[in-house]
Amino acid sequence: MLLGNYYDGVELYREEKIVYARFLVPHRIISTCQVAGGLRDDIEYLYNHQSSEPAGHHADSHSTIIRDPLAYHEQICRSHQLPHDRCATLGTAANMRYAITKEVRFRNLMVVAVCTGGVEGNAGRAGDPATVYEHDGTFERIAGKEPVLHGTINTMLFINHELTPGAMVRTIMTATEAKTAVLQELAVNSRYSSNLATGTGTDQIGVASRLDTGIPLKSAGKHSVLGELIGKAVHDAIRETIGLQNELTPEGQRSSMRHIERFGATSDDVIKAIAANLDEKKATLFTENFTGIERDPLVVAAVAALVHLRDKVTWGILPRSCVPELWATYGAQIAAAVSGNYTCLPFYRDRLAAHHYGYDDKNFLSLVEQAMAMGFQDKWPVDNSVGDLPMLSVIAADT
Repeated sequence: MLLGNYYDGVELYREEKIVYARFLVPHRIISTCQVAGGLRDDIEYLYNHQSSEPAGHHADSHSTIIRDPLAYHEQICRSHQLPHDRCATLGTAANMRYAITKEVRFRNLMVVAVCTGGVEGNAGRAGDPATVYEHDGTFERIAGKEPVLHGTINTMLFINHELTPGAMVRTIMTATEAKTAVLQELAVNSRYSSNLATGTGTDQIGVASRLDTGIPLKSAGKHSVLGELIGKAVHDAIRETIGLQNELTPEGQRSSMRHIERFGATSDDVIKAIAANLDEKKATLFTENFTGIERDPLVVAAVAALVHLRDKVTWGILPRSCVPELWATYGAQIAAAVSGNYTCLPFYRDRLAAHHYGYDDKNFLSLVEQAMAMGFQDKWPVDNSVGDLPMLSVIAADT
């Protein structure tokens, strides 16, 4: 089915498990495609194909992508009556019905981005530990976490003006920054380290610029209008498509668990650890209401603030020597957010400071869990009177 015609230079179609662009006039294409990739002026079709379901599915086409990219390319082209020698291929497990198209323009300049994306299983940060080593045409499995091949952000980008070869390369830089900006805004966690993700391990891109349109554009960076249009189109398309594919939205990321899961936290483990610090009645109450508590806006804000400070320590912006004060002070904010009683901040801070929580993932999670337990213990006084806070007597005794 024809999805649209853009600047009378490219038609966009969607069929079963594929979205493809047909160029009506000559374009220059730069792509990460394993077949027909690089910088080319002889490509007539650029397509994005779903090779399998996102999870628990090992379709032959998905396996062929890795084992024999050329065979996969030719197979897909035959299936859709496309000329295999004039096509560039992007492959993914994302649903093509979630492909999002964004069209932006300034005066006579137009940029069209078509994106699909899934990040939940394969998100990673540049510099995370590798899983394979390529040598003599083969891939050797090395130490590290088993890679997850389902989870890819694919971008097709169309520009109605000719670009220089250097500017074509720069479009990929700008589009990649836009993609990373989305993951930063949504606080997407790496699946291979305790860091925030910058992309996935299998992201792909194809950029096409229309030829013979006058003096080629030389700049696609952030200072140029072209760079701005690329950034906006790619950012908005990726943000919307991963919202559809993964239900990854700002509202969905309003979760304390989302912010601490990259340190190895699971809901079951966190609930168990917090409940162990509460009396039996309150432990049951907390367990039954955990989702509401961990998604409370002020609790999320306090947890996110503490996590961000840990990142600042990791990056060297804040000295590790300040960790005891940071952990106690901002852990106390978590406790106060849970209890709703900010007058208790000094008591919470002193109690957390007495534990001397370390910097490693396990100790950091223990800090968050203890802070939430302290706050919940005080949230509902035993006799329902405002001033009767059973946890405060414990704090006073300890201090």
